[in-house]
Amino acid sequence: MSKRLFPVLLLLVTLIALSGMGPTLAQDNVLVMARSADTTGLDPHTQTAFASHRLLELIYEPLVELDAELNIIPALAKSWAFNDDATSLTLNLRDGVSFHDGSAMDSADVRASFERILDEETGAAARSRYTGISSIETPDALTVTFVLSEPNVPLLGALASINAAVISEEAAASGDFSGANGTGAFVLDEWTPEEVTNLSANASWWGEGPNVDGVEIRIIPDEASILAALRVGEIDFALLNDPLIATLLVGDENVQLNRVPAMAYHVLQLNASREPLDQLAVRQALSCAIDRQQILDTASLGEGSVTGPLTSAAYFVPLDEYFCYERDVDMARNLLADAGLADGFSISVIAANAEPPTALSEAQTIQAQLAEIGVEVVIESMELGTYIDRWLAADFDGAVALNGGRPDPYTMYSRYWTKDGNLQKVANYIDDTLDELMAAGKVETDPAARYAIFADFQKHLVEMAPWIWLYTGYEYSAQQAWVSGFVPHPGDKLTSFSAVTVDR
Repeated sequence: MSKRLFPVLLLLVTLIALSGMGPTLAQDNVLVMARSADTTGLDPHTQTAFASHRLLELIYEPLVELDAELNIIPALAKSWAFNDDATSLTLNLRDGVSFHDGSAMDSADVRASFERILDEETGAAARSRYTGISSIETPDALTVTFVLSEPNVPLLGALASINAAVISEEAAASGDFSGANGTGAFVLDEWTPEEVTNLSANASWWGEGPNVDGVEIRIIPDEASILAALRVGEIDFALLNDPLIATLLVGDENVQLNRVPAMAYHVLQLNASREPLDQLAVRQALSCAIDRQQILDTASLGEGSVTGPLTSAAYFVPLDEYFCYERDVDMARNLLADAGLADGFSISVIAANAEPPTALSEAQTIQAQLAEIGVEVVIESMELGTYIDRWLAADFDGAVALNGGRPDPYTMYSRYWTKDGNLQKVANYIDDTLDELMAAGKVETDPAARYAIFADFQKHLVEMAPWIWLYTGYEYSAQQAWVSGFVPHPGDKLTSFSAVTVDR
């Protein structure tokens, strides 16, 4: 859609909302929120879409969490300790925690959860983060010890993920998640896919809160319509992904815009197992032909920063230390000529139409840039569920993606860039250098030495160009003045909903 036509469309949508055609705001103590994409499933161990995580983290809980400053804080575990050589991690569970069906949560449930995650047949999204666990000991109902095959300091941070949620022994055995029986602050009452999800407050939750009686999540695919609903007071809260929409709230006197730098990164993933992308010179040519800043400016109005592979400030490498990070069309053409492809070639690139909303614009800018070196990009735009299926099957030449970031490099990338990573098939590239650097970073405890290891890791990864990292943006949400207690999170988490109050 033309940017010039956007304000006209927004005005029309707003007029429609004002005419009373929109939904009716709940009158009780229920937080009504809207977002553009729905969850694609209820199994916390297998879901990869951000849209799924945002719902599931209200229902399920991991052993530890990351707060808004990315510190590890207690969740279902109230305390923890490594042994002296970091070859075992013992966690002490909270007493009195129950699942939504009333059954008690204890160490047997934790053991069953991680045995399920480690079972390859489960297809757990983050399995490779936990493969260093050689056995799980449960000396009593409130103590769990992960015995490790080697030192593994990153393991604690890796537990702070909805993909490591604790589920009941029964759910682990049956694989039935239709009831979404978690321990979280909210209970799933109803899920009508692509329409509405209703959650009620968990009166037995171990924490302080919730302060609302429930959460109603409305799926409104068009974020312009979400913005209109906010402005006429029909919803309390919204998740916004499109900078073109979110930035329209800057300076709004009635609706508060929340904006925090994101850990997630925008990336063009290449399938290095397919010809001609299996040639290093070809992948490097594509990387050299990409103007990352132009993609950021076009797709996200410059809302963000060009990034390397690691998005944590603690592991930042100056961009001028990366191979060909400034666009060099002449080098790109020379590399294609070296590969015997001076006349170019054609690839297809998949892009989801909802997550992120910038994906199509990114793909189109990449398409125009690569056309300058004779590479034809055929864009396949598809709905999110189809995209995820194609992505997990590595059924693409290239994929425009928004992937999650983590504070720890090993936790962030072990599933892609180690030889036994459970998403190595999606990455479709590995070499001894990457695998060895990841292994070294896993056991290294000295911060300076770890930085050096992962600086080398990033430089090598960029030079090999299996993926082309683009930029990081912002996490956006918006709320009415009568909503308080929400804490914006660089991981876009909604866990602070337990502290939200609504005073209409």
